[in-house]
Amino acid sequence: MTHTFNPNDRLTLDTLQAIIDNKMTLALGDEAKQRIEKCRAYLNHKMETQKEPIYGVTTGFGSLCNISISKEQLSQLQKNLVMSHACGVGDEVPADVVRLMLLLKAQNFTFGYSGAQLQTVQRLIDCYNDDILPVVYQQGSLGASGDLCPLANLMLPAILGIGEVYWKGRRCDVSEVYAAKGWQPIELQSKEGLALLNGTQFMSAYAVWSLLKARRLSRQADMILSLSLDAFDGRIEPFFDSLHRVRPHQGQLETAAAVRDMLEGSQLIARHKEHVQDPYSFRCAPQVHGAAKDTIRYVQSVVETEINSTTDNPIVLPDEDLVISGGHFHGEPLAMVLDFLAIAVAELGAISERRTYQLIDAKRGLPSFLVAKPGLNSGFMIPQYTAAAIASQSKQLCTPSSVDSITSSQNQEDLVSMGGNAATKTYRVCENTERILAIELFNAAQALDFRHQEGLKSSPKVEQLVADYRRSVNFVDIDEVMFRHIHASVRFLQAMAL
Repeated sequence: MTHTFNPNDRLTLDTLQAIIDNKMTLALGDEAKQRIEKCRAYLNHKMETQKEPIYGVTTGFGSLCNISISKEQLSQLQKNLVMSHACGVGDEVPADVVRLMLLLKAQNFTFGYSGAQLQTVQRLIDCYNDDILPVVYQQGSLGASGDLCPLANLMLPAILGIGEVYWKGRRCDVSEVYAAKGWQPIELQSKEGLALLNGTQFMSAYAVWSLLKARRLSRQADMILSLSLDAFDGRIEPFFDSLHRVRPHQGQLETAAAVRDMLEGSQLIARHKEHVQDPYSFRCAPQVHGAAKDTIRYVQSVVETEINSTTDNPIVLPDEDLVISGGHFHGEPLAMVLDFLAIAVAELGAISERRTYQLIDAKRGLPSFLVAKPGLNSGFMIPQYTAAAIASQSKQLCTPSSVDSITSSQNQEDLVSMGGNAATKTYRVCENTERILAIELFNAAQALDFRHQEGLKSSPKVEQLVADYRRSVNFVDIDEVMFRHIHASVRFLQAMAL
């Protein structure tokens, strides 16, 4: 299957999910090719006819914007830009995110406002299709002037043939790939280096990955909540639709409906309750899970606008005979919503950890730490510690990145978004919450098995969830090595079909 770039077609998260799930290849549609070539031809003509300097086309960059560059040096200027800006350090960007960077950068060029050569855009698509993934590092982007540093590390091997890539399951010098494919480094034309590096595709790729993960975690959180609620002998009334109609936040309504659906037909939820109320982590779950859903929905709207935009600089407008140096590379729109998304996903983890604690706290007929002989056995004591440690780390990571700025480029770039940091920390928070939910699932399945000993069952959907889970993780009768079960629980969530 192939996804064809068409500048008139809106790229959505659902489309990206389909591209990933179906391992689609990418291709440029005819109109995309026409727009790319039209813009490049216009820019070539503009350089021949305009006497005034054009930023990034016939000048240096950043605070060097007042230095004009001769025609003979323009290609070297663009190559120098890519090489000098490839300053990434720290951990490597995960392969899934690098793929998205390639895809989103190609998408950015299809609108025909960047001045890139057609062969440059095609090379990015070829790298994606052949799974040639440049080694990119997580640290270095200020999230303004574009993701200069990580995008330079992306383009150095892909376009200039310098550096290392992952190819056919191993890390190698990109020269091996070029030799095998008969490729030559692309000779950059005016503005191309700037077009390749200016842009928000590092932030955007992380945002897409995190949103896809967050949507999945949100649905799984509702499923695991339902299991925990029944295992805890909780009450269903806080999930009644009539209750939520008087405070009708969409996410809240959706969460309550999801839990009612999961627990339909449960003997446990239907039985008489001695307790009048449940703790907040159960009773207020529609409000907390729901707020996260509404946040995810809002962040998705911002990110989908971003990935359907041209975000480099300057913007080339052939039909209006304009080349305008503006600020579309500035990551503030993404930085703010990535901070917001991190908070929402962290709260899904925070409330999950609290439910885990309630399950091990010897309440409502459940044994201490969910083992039959506590004391001799520590049971599920320490998985909760682990969840608490992870939840605490996520809270620390949720300090906003977007409120920080450090001046750069001789004070020309005097307020930056720090969206690159917002992007990488949100990725970590998503992974953290997945692990916390996996630990809640581990505990809740154990607790439900104790309810089974009372002769009662949960709903068909919950019982099926636990039956599927038990093929990966067994009931713990006496103390075992627990990290293996936690890791298996994470893999179960990652593989779960939704």
